[in-house]
Amino acid sequence: MGALDKNQVDTVRTIAALREKVAEWRRAGETVALVPTMGALHEGHVSLMRSGQDSADRLVVSIFVNPTQFGAGEDLDAYPRTEAADLEKLAAVGADLAYCPGVSEIYSDGFATRINVEGLEDELCGASRVGHFSGVATIVAKLLLQAMPDVAVFGEKDYQQLLIIRRMVRDLDIPVEILSGATVREADGLALSSRNAYLTPEERNIAPLLHKIMLEMADALMRGDDAADVVAAARQKLEKAGFAIDYLELRDGGTLAPVTGKITGVARIFAAVRLGKTRLIDNIAIKGR
Repeated sequence: MGALDKNQVDTVRTIAALREKVAEWRRAGETVALVPTMGALHEGHVSLMRSGQDSADRLVVSIFVNPTQFGAGEDLDAYPRTEAADLEKLAAVGADLAYCPGVSEIYSDGFATRINVEGLEDELCGASRVGHFSGVATIVAKLLLQAMPDVAVFGEKDYQQLLIIRRMVRDLDIPVEILSGATVREADGLALSSRNAYLTPEERNIAPLLHKIMLEMADALMRGDDAADVVAAARQKLEKAGFAIDYLELRDGGTLAPVTGKITGVARIFAAVRLGKTRLIDNIAIKGR
């Protein structure tokens, strides 16, 4: 493909070109990391890329706004698409390859296959976004099979998604190690997300209260307070602050089973709320006495 300017990243848009490049690296004995994204890249994505670079010789970053994980009435059309800026970020990070396929490259005419991870995909976000995780599992499986990386990196902000992908990879014997990266936050605690761009200035001032209230919940739970009481009090605070609550729950960090009473092991607080038109998610790991 010839030499690239240092401010550019090698970019391919077809499965064949992706596989050709990966095969070239394989022949040289190099390992490959994949970071799947939907673009609108931020420092949370960059942290996952750094993890990928630490774990393999070569880094591939995919940019694809996946239509099958958006439900009716969701923000598929409005989802930010900033490919030029994203490619600049990838060049700055030192990514080896950007994979930017079109919808027709991923979903050919008559595409009819979906992957469902029973149980895990029906909880939390899956209950309110029916079909969302089936779309996620399907696109991730396709990207893994297209790139065949040694490792793939996903963020813990989407913790339910991380669990689903790990289960899918294990169940389908896909030969890839799934790594996770800690949630990256703004200085005021708001978890980084491409959808934060939807927040108005007033909403942006309110948004960090979600994380603050979740930290208060974690403190109370680790003191031994009853889970139901802690959740009820937090719901009142969130609603008073102006959040519309999709869910706020305490779940097992491995199975997503509900946790009640006093915390004795490792659990997670999971939240999904709406602030204006923006849906925010977050989670915090906690350990009981």
